[in-house]
Amino acid sequence: MAASSVLFLLLSAAFAAGANAATFTIKNNCPYTVWPAATPVGGGRQLNPGQTWDLNVPAGTSGGRIWGRTGCSFNGAGRGHCTSGDCGGALSCTLSGQPPLTLAEFTIGGGGKQDFYDISVIDGYNLPMDFSCSNGRNLQCRQPRCPDAYLFPSDNTKNHPCRANSNYRVTFCP
Repeated sequence: MAASSVLFLLLSAAFAAGANAATFTIKNNCPYTVWPAATPVGGGRQLNPGQTWDLNVPAGTSGGRIWGRTGCSFNGAGRGHCTSGDCGGALSCTLSGQPPLTLAEFTIGGGGKQDFYDISVIDGYNLPMDFSCSNGRNLQCRQPRCPDAYLFPSDNTKNHPCRANSNYRVTFCP
């Protein structure tokens, strides 16, 4: 196979994979620093007041979670601790955070399948949050027992559909 054919196939595959990805814009509107974390993609980072983080999530991602951590201190190697939402002392999370934490949960479909998203406070509440899909409802959770959030495991009415290829927004302290 010619090198130009291989290059064309690789580029085509890259564009096709990216076509069904979702972009999450995570914004810190809190008057203090928040360290958002995301699994299974993204890891985590520091967001000072007013800063945003754009996170690309591939199609087919299920069981995704985004949450804010507070009271964090990390060393140059990315090791430390957070007073809420800590994920094993890592800046870049590979594990879910420790309660309490307000969770933005999502599944990104692939191949034209629908996405789903929700807010959960089953594991407690640590930050006010809005979570929206570009073509769906804006979910709001501004207190521990917010009506838009899952409050207990059998509460299965809070999952919302969103058309595939959507963009999402998570805002802390809206």
